[in-house]
Amino acid sequence: MENLIGKREFLAAGVLGLGLGITGAAFGQPAAAAGSPPPGGRARREIPNRMAKTSVMFKTPQGFPNAIAVAPEGLWIGEQKEGRNAAPGADTREAAWLVDWNGKLLKTVMTESKNTSGMAYGDNCVWMGANAAPEGIFQTDMSSRTVSHRQIPLGPADNGGGCHGLLWNDGKLWIAALRLRGMLRVDPKTWAPEMFIPVALPENRARLHGIAWDNGAIWIVTGNDSKSFAEGKPGLAKYDAATGELLETVEFVPGAADPHGLAMHNGALISCDAGLHPGWPTNDSPTSQTIFRIDLI
Repeated sequence: MENLIGKREFLAAGVLGLGLGITGAAFGQPAAAAGSPPPGGRARREIPNRMAKTSVMFKTPQGFPNAIAVAPEGLWIGEQKEGRNAAPGADTREAAWLVDWNGKLLKTVMTESKNTSGMAYGDNCVWMGANAAPEGIFQTDMSSRTVSHRQIPLGPADNGGGCHGLLWNDGKLWIAALRLRGMLRVDPKTWAPEMFIPVALPENRARLHGIAWDNGAIWIVTGNDSKSFAEGKPGLAKYDAATGELLETVEFVPGAADPHGLAMHNGALISCDAGLHPGWPTNDSPTSQTIFRIDLI
C-alpha cells in the first residue's frame, strides 16, 4: 500500500510537472511499454536491461541500517528502529552513524526521525526521511539538534506522505516521495519544489527505495511485492536528472543482498541491507545489517 498513488494524486503530480516546466521525457515512459509502438506507429526506444551482483563490505553498527549517504570522512548510515516491538519508555530516536570505509564508527548523531527510510548529507547536516508519523524530512546538525522538520511538498500541510530515499546534490535535495510516486527536487532553504520525475515501472519493479547521483543521472532502487527474501526481486532504474528519461534498468542475480539505501562512491554504487523488509521475517536476508557494493555485469 505504501507505494500506491490515487488517480487524483497522479493527476495533481502531472499538473505540478507542467507547472515546473517538466514536459515530454521528464514524465518518463513505463519500462513495461519499452519497445511497444505507441499511438501513431512509431516504436519506442528499447530500454537497456543489465544484471548486477553484490559484495559485502562490512557490518553496520548494531541496529537496522535503512539509508546511507557519502561524506568526506566516510559513510553515513541511517538507523531504522523496529518500532512495533519498542519497549515502553524506550528511546525512539533514530541514529545517524558515521563510519569509515572499514566500518569503524566515527560519530553518532541522534535524530527525531521515525522509521527512517532515506537519508542525505549536506550543509553539515544529516537529512533523515521519516516513513512513519510524524513523517517528513528531519534536518539535524552535528550536535544532534533538530534544525528543521518539514513535510514533503505538494501534499497536506501536516502529512506529505512517506519517504524512501534522499539525495543531496549541488545544494539541492532530491526526495523519493511515495505519495507522489516519483523523485522530487526541492530547494532545502526555501523548501520550494523545483523538479519532479515520475517513476512509472511495471508491477515487478514497483517498490521504490534509495536514490543516488551518477553524473547527471539518478539511480533508484526498485523491487517487487514479496513475502520473503526467496521471493524478492530487487532491481535498479536509472533516470536522466534533467529530462526524466528512463535510461536503463538492472536486475540482481539470485542470492544478491537486499538493497535499501543507495549512494555512489568513487564510481561504484553502495547500498545497505537493512534486515527489515516489509512483509518479510526480520533478518530474513543472509546479508542483513551490512553495507555492500553493487557491481553491474
